[in-house]
Amino acid sequence: MRYGILSDIHANLEAYEAVISALKEEQLDKLIIVGDIVGYGADPKECISLTKSLSAGIVCGNHDRAAAGFMDTNWFNDYARKAVLWTQSVLSEEEKQFLREPGLIFEDENIIAVHGSLDEPQKFNYIFEFDEADRTFLKMGKKPCFIGHSHSPAIIMKDRIKGINAIFKEEVELEEGRKYIINVGSVGQPRDGDNRASYAIYDVNSRKVTIKRIGYDVKKAQDKILDSGLPEILAYRLYEGR
Repeated sequence: MRYGILSDIHANLEAYEAVISALKEEQLDKLIIVGDIVGYGADPKECISLTKSLSAGIVCGNHDRAAAGFMDTNWFNDYARKAVLWTQSVLSEEEKQFLREPGLIFEDENIIAVHGSLDEPQKFNYIFEFDEADRTFLKMGKKPCFIGHSHSPAIIMKDRIKGINAIFKEEVELEEGRKYIINVGSVGQPRDGDNRASYAIYDVNSRKVTIKRIGYDVKKAQDKILDSGLPEILAYRLYEGR
């Protein structure tokens, strides 16, 4: 069983299409989208349409909820709030309904996925520190947990003896008796200094998780943002991967 797992598309059609094209070569059994199809980028309608064509398991992200009118934007920063309001203005009611439908957690026999944290998933908490990760570890069973939200790929492991540690590798073989949180990074707005789109492959049989990157037409995505009237910083940060 092979999973393709991606998150934080953020209405960046060029990055999304590049990732989907790469995933077609992976012989996947299941595709999981861990939230935030929209927000920040200039192609929310097109990204929703592409998502509908994929038969993917989907988790709701905070930008999805806000764009669908299901979440207060007061705690968003100014740029994010403006992007949400712009997205609301261009989406149809049918598209907003599509964003309302996914649940906060996806789970099957092999994995569990949530946009932010299993600890109060409706609050979309970030996992940056080990104590924040531990609150999700405490909610987990043996299945690996895949997340997004921070836009930075990371693998965090908990061992009963060694405690919690970060693993700085692109590919990790999951070991029995240990728990894992895998942040798959962002398709449409990476923030780890690498502007390439990020996604993950999980092979259940080999128990290997691989974080992959792929380049895309950043300038085209930037130009669309600038032409749309969205905040200019949302375009410039794509090149920097910040």
